[in-house]
Amino acid sequence: MKAADMRWAIVLILGLFGLPALVPAAPAETPYRYPTPDWVPLPVTPPDNPMSEAKVALGRHLFYETALSADGSMSCSSCHHQELAFTDGQPTHAGVHGEPGLRNAQSLANVAYFPTLTWSNPNLTRLEQQILVPLFGDRPVELGMAGRERDLFAALAANPVYPPLFDAAFPDTGGAIDLSSVTRGLAAFMRSIMSFSSPYDRFVREGDTAAMSAAALRGEALFFSEKLECAHCHGGLNFTDNTHRQGQSYPETGFHNTGLYNLDGAGAYPAPNVGLREFTLEKTDEGRFRTPSLRNVAVTGPYMHDGSIPTLEAVIRDHYALGGRAASGPHGRSPLRDPFIEGFSITDGEIADLVAFLESLTDEAFLADPRFSNPFAGQ
Repeated sequence: MKAADMRWAIVLILGLFGLPALVPAAPAETPYRYPTPDWVPLPVTPPDNPMSEAKVALGRHLFYETALSADGSMSCSSCHHQELAFTDGQPTHAGVHGEPGLRNAQSLANVAYFPTLTWSNPNLTRLEQQILVPLFGDRPVELGMAGRERDLFAALAANPVYPPLFDAAFPDTGGAIDLSSVTRGLAAFMRSIMSFSSPYDRFVREGDTAAMSAAALRGEALFFSEKLECAHCHGGLNFTDNTHRQGQSYPETGFHNTGLYNLDGAGAYPAPNVGLREFTLEKTDEGRFRTPSLRNVAVTGPYMHDGSIPTLEAVIRDHYALGGRAASGPHGRSPLRDPFIEGFSITDGEIADLVAFLESLTDEAFLADPRFSNPFAGQ
């Protein structure tokens, strides 16, 4: 073989067998940065669904996508409005068939830190799992997509918006549009929904002495006092005893009976909303529900698991001050209520101060942050 031919043979061999070594590798994606201040500890991210900007972008579109409902009338955002801290302002929300919902829509702010994700099911610990409930569940029907999975994937594939988004989010699967990629994209967007810029945060973390009113400061003292005991369940980073973050040895979970109902003198709650008992079958778990976060609580009413208390003032005066709302009923206080729910005396002025403190937990920038807004708005 001539020298020239030998050189071309070597080039051909390298081209066939060594091409990856000769072509520059695609640049690695910049590590995802949660939209949080530096003082906030990071949440725990599932290793099988690492965060990326591309996944968050896909999930944001899917969150507002009405093709995720059986009749094209609803999306995740139908029950989770950004301006209401991703709640909906209703006691419960009907699904696509008009069937009434059972429970109040909970806020998604900082949901990445919550080790349990619903009012009473301790087994739903991952967003990728929980998303399946509104999509396909039938108790009650919400989005109503059970049996329509292929229709959903076909609709997304036919929409020119989505193939590039799936390609960017999941290059390892060739941008496959399937249940795994839909749920992982949605979960990534929900984990990105962060709220840590309230007046209280600015006061405590940034030294902004003008961020809190005198009334809010008096309310803060009440909130953390032994008289009211609020912080026993509503403490920590997100004002809840349900939390899991990086560096934490194990998740903390809290389910409590606040004495909202006592229908029979033995602590019964209205069926089927019996709380943790639905899953443990233990009578002592009747009425125990997950402690919600109080971040942005002033905009997330009505309150309680069934949305049965309309205002924060009523939550304080007509529920907790009584040692549970059931105290005003024919059977009195629930024997199953949490030991910290003992009631307290409080004046109208103190209630106003406590509400002022709770209002200081509202993150106005978060409620209008374009990173979490509807990407289809105006189209």
